[in-house]
Amino acid sequence: MSENKNENLTEELDMNRLMQIRREKLKELQDAGKDPYEITKFDRTNTAGEIKANYEEFEQKDVTVAGRIIAKRIMGKASFCTILDSDEKIQSYVSINDLGEESYKAFKTWDIGDIIGITGFVFKTRTGEISVHAKEVTLLSKSLRPLPEKFHGLKDVDLRYRQRYVDLIMNPEVKETFIKRTQIINEIRNILNEKGYLEVETPILNTISGGATARPFVTHHNTLDIDMYLRIATELNLKRLIVGGYDKVYEIGRIFRNEGMDIRHNPEFTSIEFYAAYQDYHDMMDITEEIFQRCAMKVCGTTKITYQGTEIELGGKWKRISMIDSIKEVTGVDFNTINTDEEAVRLAKERNIEIPNGKETRGNVISLFFDEYVEKTLVQPTFIYDYPIEISPLAKKCKNDSRLTQRFEAFIGGREYGNAFSELNDPIDQYERFKEEIRARENGDDEAGMMDEDFVNALEYGMPPTGGEGIGIDRLVMLLTDSASIRDVLLFPTMKPLNSIQ
Repeated sequence: MSENKNENLTEELDMNRLMQIRREKLKELQDAGKDPYEITKFDRTNTAGEIKANYEEFEQKDVTVAGRIIAKRIMGKASFCTILDSDEKIQSYVSINDLGEESYKAFKTWDIGDIIGITGFVFKTRTGEISVHAKEVTLLSKSLRPLPEKFHGLKDVDLRYRQRYVDLIMNPEVKETFIKRTQIINEIRNILNEKGYLEVETPILNTISGGATARPFVTHHNTLDIDMYLRIATELNLKRLIVGGYDKVYEIGRIFRNEGMDIRHNPEFTSIEFYAAYQDYHDMMDITEEIFQRCAMKVCGTTKITYQGTEIELGGKWKRISMIDSIKEVTGVDFNTINTDEEAVRLAKERNIEIPNGKETRGNVISLFFDEYVEKTLVQPTFIYDYPIEISPLAKKCKNDSRLTQRFEAFIGGREYGNAFSELNDPIDQYERFKEEIRARENGDDEAGMMDEDFVNALEYGMPPTGGEGIGIDRLVMLLTDSASIRDVLLFPTMKPLNSIQ
């Protein structure tokens, strides 16, 4: 332990010394009237990526590029440096003959991490590397804190999440992940816009927590002197818009749930919810397949992907099976033959499945069996449909069995990616289900929903038959970028402050 403490102390002292040297360099520049922080604009003509991708067009032509110095080789009267801009890195040849003695001397004092501008002509070195022959170099910003050492980089996972800005500089593959994230979101928008959906925005702050089963974050509005909830879903407001006469609506936005954190869960995350009048949950299955397949083609170039070592085929028609049949398929237990709560609870106890207080019903036991035995087996894309009514308070009942609802979830690699319903539009039934949620909350279930009388009021004006779905954007990005943790696809994941870690 003492050896580690000594190593950390040495590293801290070294860092302080290097930072002091850089501050002294900045002071010299400022005293000489050359403060880089006073520069407000720099007119670059091209990026490194443009030049490298179209070398024939740029050969021997003047360009102006800008970026962060990530490598330098000083060789007397001539040097090489490499800069990194937003999409690529490019080498530059810098010599005293082109810059003059004063500018070249200043260039040699610049540090790795400094941001500079370079004007010169494009050429290839004798080794064939596309480069810029510098005629002029400009220091645009001084880096006062050294970047991590080149060959070890920024590897500490916790530090990478806390200092994403350094992570993006040092690890190009991380930057690519977030470029793909944006491409995925844009492709989802393209799909829905093509189908006539209207993108809308609904409140993040609400007076009632509803639309999902989750524990909310609570805040306080000072002017109104009321507690408010950060939304746990966008569902109820989007369905109000269907009542109002929009046929198709969607929202991509941040959701907040005050729950546990692991590789699949962050307290705030991004989801898309979309609703279409005159459609049902089977239509939602079709659009789910299209979203996943088109997004895969966009960022992977194929529907056959590998996630954490497992090959997954997103193309074609996905398997569709009811929850009860999936349990029978895996365990041999057929809940179609078990018709009472008592029978179901007894069976769960025989299998050592723990039933939470207040959940001693056939429907809840079916859900627990699925979670215990089936979910982890769903590697290839699968729609599990017809969920018990107890866990689906906003879904329409099945016509052939009122104990089940017209709901599905999409599973890939043993994880849930989407949740959809034929939406409940019967205001009387909805009111009774809200009452069941209230009873569950009174019995200690802090994830149960609340009574939303205004939503019932909206349904009383009439909502057409509607299909709706929510898809977790972060999990989809994880899948298509082969990322193990949700923190790998969130630019700034929630982290415990360092000063609170003992």
